[in-house]
Amino acid sequence: MTAPSAQSPLLLEARALSFYRQDEPVFGPLDFRLHEGEVVLVEGDNGSGKTTLLRVLAGLLHIDEGELLWRGARWQRDEHLGDTLFLGHHLGLKGDLSARENLAIASGLYGVRDGASANQVLGDVGLPGYEDEPVRRLSAGQKKRAALARLLLLPATLWLLDEPYANLDRTGIELVNRLLEQHAARGGAALVTSHGAVSFLSGEPRRIRMHA
Repeated sequence: MTAPSAQSPLLLEARALSFYRQDEPVFGPLDFRLHEGEVVLVEGDNGSGKTTLLRVLAGLLHIDEGELLWRGARWQRDEHLGDTLFLGHHLGLKGDLSARENLAIASGLYGVRDGASANQVLGDVGLPGYEDEPVRRLSAGQKKRAALARLLLLPATLWLLDEPYANLDRTGIELVNRLLEQHAARGGAALVTSHGAVSFLSGEPRRIRMHA
């Protein structure tokens, strides 16, 4: 799952990528490559820029210096919003809406993966029977599962997952690992941050080390 074959196409490439906040460097210059079918763990101490890097790659923050290439061409934010999917500490769920309604909003913006449906993905993440429950009534773990359902429903190639194991029990952690394996097997890729131990179902991920 974690190591692409020699024939795996290059998906994303960063060249001397840097980000500044109030003229102070947050990270960079950073160079890395990510291939189809690869899962990479982004490591670093608090303040090293892990979350900021993912937000830059998601198009939520601008690039201050360096170059970002998508499939060999210069990355254009507006052209690639549907190619990436960011899941961060704030899950992006509307509390007064149900999990099903939240998925309907997301799929209305970015489309649906071939063969996927809201009912199916909510069942796959362990929320059968909670499809129409307002998200605000769900537990922290159930809210995380509702957010994970977006990964299965939307057709994004690159997953940017910031602490995806937070608020999940052992079964939930195994679910995240399974989703990552399935995504990589169909040619997707992922960058994952995690403070805790990460145990992938097969092999160890390549790692990008961030420095404060």
